[in-house]
Amino acid sequence: MPHHNPVLDHALRTPAFVKLAGKRVVLASNSPRRREILRVVGLEPEVVPSTFAEDLGHAGFESPYEYPVATATHKAVEVYERLVKEDPEDPPDLVIAADTVVLSSVTMSAPGASGAVTVSGGGGAGQPMPEILEKPSSQADNLRMLLDLNGQKCEVVTGVTIVYPVLVAPGYVIKSIDERSLVHFADSPIHLLEAYVDSKEGLDRAGGFAVQGLGGLLVARIEGDYNNVVGFPATSFFHWLEALIDEDEEFLE
Repeated sequence: MPHHNPVLDHALRTPAFVKLAGKRVVLASNSPRRREILRVVGLEPEVVPSTFAEDLGHAGFESPYEYPVATATHKAVEVYERLVKEDPEDPPDLVIAADTVVLSSVTMSAPGASGAVTVSGGGGAGQPMPEILEKPSSQADNLRMLLDLNGQKCEVVTGVTIVYPVLVAPGYVIKSIDERSLVHFADSPIHLLEAYVDSKEGLDRAGGFAVQGLGGLLVARIEGDYNNVVGFPATSFFHWLEALIDEDEEFLE
């Protein structure tokens, strides 16, 4: 049986990290940003990127907050089931998946608000449903996004799903949360937006910007979790794990 220990030496001795020690923890993402955020706080999971196509239709969700949670759930389940099939003797103890989107025309929620798979908010009476901005399809699309966001605010939403084994069918449990942060954009001159698009940094980022990189020049301030805007809400995630441990003494046993 392989030896697993995703907990790094500098991790705090909290119930969550104590439980994770010696466990097979898998991150269903190849995002270097998510891996670095987790590494900084003391967790270095095995990286197994999901093969889920991430092509769910936006129109199928009553609330835009459901969309990234649904995508994260598909990613987590795909990786969990694949790894169990590949090696039933060494199944994951915990699979973590995340999906981050940007919502334009923010009118809906407070920073940091989070919930489970079904989350209310957005598209209420008299309020248009915000556009879900994922990775731009081209530099022209990137510029369109930034022009829409310039001088405005958007909401960054990360859905996080965990999957872990249980003895009853189907053999695993799925739990999810979402984290929300508001990003206020500076009113930048168009030449700055065009120069940023030319850098191509935003092409691989939801909403077309990277707040931790050159895109920070476009942002005036953030309300909520900065790491959530980067791609993984570590604070909410570990608080959530602690709550699950308090609720269920069998969790991660």
